[in-house]
Amino acid sequence: MLPAELTAIAALAGEPRLVSAAGVSRSETPMHTLENPSPFESGLQRRLVVVGGLDGDPRGAAAAAEGVRWFKASAPRALRQAWAVSALPSIYPDGAAPTEPAHFPPEDGFFDHPDRPEARYAWRWVTFQAPDVVLEIHGGEALSLKSRGIPGLNEAPLPPGSLATAISDANAAGIGSAPAVFATTARASDGPKLLEQVLRAASTVGRSPLHTRLAARATREPLAIARMLAGRYPQTAIVSYIPSVAWANMLRLADVTNDASLRESVRRQTLPWTSGAQPLFGDRLTLTAAAGTMIYAELAERGDEASRTLAVQGADAARAEGTNGIAQYGQGWTDDMFMTATILSRTGTMPGRAGDLDRLAALLIAYSGRLQREDGIFVHFTDGRQAWGRGNGFAALGLSDALSSLPAAHPSRAEILSIYRRQMSGLKLMQAPDGMWRQIVDEPGSYREESATAMTLSAMARGVQRGWLDESYRPAIARAWRALAAHIAEDGAIVDVCTSTGAGPTRRYYFDRPAISGADDRGGAMALLASMEMSYLSPR
Repeated sequence: MLPAELTAIAALAGEPRLVSAAGVSRSETPMHTLENPSPFESGLQRRLVVVGGLDGDPRGAAAAAEGVRWFKASAPRALRQAWAVSALPSIYPDGAAPTEPAHFPPEDGFFDHPDRPEARYAWRWVTFQAPDVVLEIHGGEALSLKSRGIPGLNEAPLPPGSLATAISDANAAGIGSAPAVFATTARASDGPKLLEQVLRAASTVGRSPLHTRLAARATREPLAIARMLAGRYPQTAIVSYIPSVAWANMLRLADVTNDASLRESVRRQTLPWTSGAQPLFGDRLTLTAAAGTMIYAELAERGDEASRTLAVQGADAARAEGTNGIAQYGQGWTDDMFMTATILSRTGTMPGRAGDLDRLAALLIAYSGRLQREDGIFVHFTDGRQAWGRGNGFAALGLSDALSSLPAAHPSRAEILSIYRRQMSGLKLMQAPDGMWRQIVDEPGSYREESATAMTLSAMARGVQRGWLDESYRPAIARAWRALAAHIAEDGAIVDVCTSTGAGPTRRYYFDRPAISGADDRGGAMALLASMEMSYLSPR
């Protein structure tokens, strides 16, 4: 389905009005979608998700698109008020489907699957569109359909392994099921008839278990999610930024709730280092380890003098000068912006350590000069011009940590604030329709990634709360929070966290970074940070 055709449909009055992508093929062709921004909102509308072209037949894709066109231009007002529609007209944007048909739910590999990523992208996209009904359309010789879960609409067994069968199975999605229709069509003009028949027949169908579950996740209070995450993360205690982000936000949660058990948990888990039983750094010093000493600055601020020496030791490592403005123990990537800022912004407010803030400001300005584009977005490193999602999150958090500590009169504060505002402006424009940010922020087909969303949301929410950003950012923050919350399971498992990532020279490298779904210290820590930042953001 050509983007121009979808753009023309999107331009019609009403929803869906956003052209985006559910994923990319192995040749990096986007799987274009028509979406609305409401999958995780708590309104009364039910949601129909339309997917075509699963057999590579253009007739199914054309019928899907024409059905959406009819819905926007000609459907009765009552249907348009009752339903929200989103569509993925074809999951195979390069043309014909593989010889062996896609099988749902996908059982091995995911977005990095070596030859079948399209089905994986489609499965995740459909699930997180929070459908109440899914309509799967194939090409055929005549219009026909059968359904599961919609009384009176030719209820019959659906083809094994089909998307419709999988999504209507109570256990397949791992979240909940949704009624589904499997249809074939001979002409594009069958699309309107098909959509109208499905929507009218489903008028008595309530919110699906899948939609209900995601809506419940998305409406949880930030502190409720923070408490749940604090009970699970970190799972591994080491000197690194990942557990320290979780520990620091456990202390913030303890401050807000006056829960002494959280403070005791942090002190117990960090005791091997505060007691001197284990050395702070190993034989090879890294900037990620220096960043991990942020927790000792937090403990020192709360009166733990034994932690102050450890925090200063980490700050001295973080501020060490390398060549060309790069931190000595860093890589020159955007990661370094956070790794230096998270410790230096804290020690820089200690007596006699103001020089840490001067060094931090110089580092952030130097890195931004090399890595920030004109539109405000950061590339990951100098020789690789890809706008990695978590890489932008690192830059955003580093800048916001610096702004949180730099005095108003500091000579570099205005420049740091300008860099931060340019990035936030650029990232707001790159937000996916559902509220997430992506693995590659400016590639609509790259997967919608949890840590980039949590980190960007955190920096943006803090900006509004502290007056660095204006109120126009609130809708983006609200959508991001609902989407993030929907990707955090009730037991603290996380959906789609990019695994540990170095520097990659190509888009393919970032497209294919594995996405972790399940327990993950990095994703959990960043979600805990976002939960706390949202708890501080006062209502409008």
